[in-house]
Amino acid sequence: MAFRKETYSTGGSHAHSGEADNPRNRSLSVRSKKSSHDTSSEKSAPKHRFTMASLRGIQQPELSKKLFKIIKSENHAIGAYESAGRERISIASQISDWGEATGDDSVSDISDKVGVLMSEIGEQEDLFAQNLEDYRTVLKQIRNTESSVQPSRDYKAKITDEIQKLKYKEPQSTKLVQLEQELVRAEAQNLVAEAQLTNITRQKLKEAYDLHSAAVIERGEKQILLARHMRRLLQLLDDTPVVPGDARPAFEHSAQARQVLNDAEEDLREWTPSLDAVPSAATEMGSNLMPSSITGASTVDPSVAGGEEVASPQQLESPLKAQQRDVSGSTAVGQETGYQQQ
Repeated sequence: MAFRKETYSTGGSHAHSGEADNPRNRSLSVRSKKSSHDTSSEKSAPKHRFTMASLRGIQQPELSKKLFKIIKSENHAIGAYESAGRERISIASQISDWGEATGDDSVSDISDKVGVLMSEIGEQEDLFAQNLEDYRTVLKQIRNTESSVQPSRDYKAKITDEIQKLKYKEPQSTKLVQLEQELVRAEAQNLVAEAQLTNITRQKLKEAYDLHSAAVIERGEKQILLARHMRRLLQLLDDTPVVPGDARPAFEHSAQARQVLNDAEEDLREWTPSLDAVPSAATEMGSNLMPSSITGASTVDPSVAGGEEVASPQQLESPLKAQQRDVSGSTAVGQETGYQQQ
């Protein structure tokens, strides 16, 4: 008998301190210390072969490199979960075959049904990997926005450098006025871009790890459920020792063993998530990644921009796009960006 694969819509790793033997000395943060960051990360990070994705990582804007690495590492982790699920299903089949080969009817029956439950545990690993892929997709939206904001920062820094150089070489140059006006526009654009970035980062961070934690809970609860039914099966196997020459009594619990599988299947079918909702105020955010309440209003106070008129969110909605044409050739924010790596 095989279980149906249940799918539900929902919507780590362990870090050790340098003195892990003493629970009281365990760090309350997994953040690397600056002094040992380089060596510790090199030792702990698994090595993967060089691919085109690795090349894309080198080409990433500085702002999005860390999240790019996280997303790439999650891809490897998801592959490991999928591989673990396949191995678990294969082992389940081997256990069933082994039980049949023992010639013991009781062992054969129980091992076959244990294999069915173990196979379903493997299927839950595959479902878990699928849910992690959904979480990973949300992280990409933050990364894409980070990639789009970098040109805005670079352009602002470029204009600032040009002004400083010109003040040093030609302090009376008429070009200074033009550059300073350009800097005002660049600062206004960057101010909007940074606001968009922090808005999307907070919203998508909550959404991503809402999905992640829900997936972990679903996997854990379902596998616990299956493991409890497996223990019910083991209770049906009589392991009373016999002396040489004595025959084992016939297995009398076949019907009960089948019922255990039926109960497990029914429990999986009826399983529903019972999670505390993660509150979000992101519904107030408009399509331009700004609060909908300020749509149409000036985003930057004129005093901040040197008294000049500053564009509205609609006009500045794409400072990310405008600057990318000069820097990276990409013209998109979020999903529209050209960065769609694994």
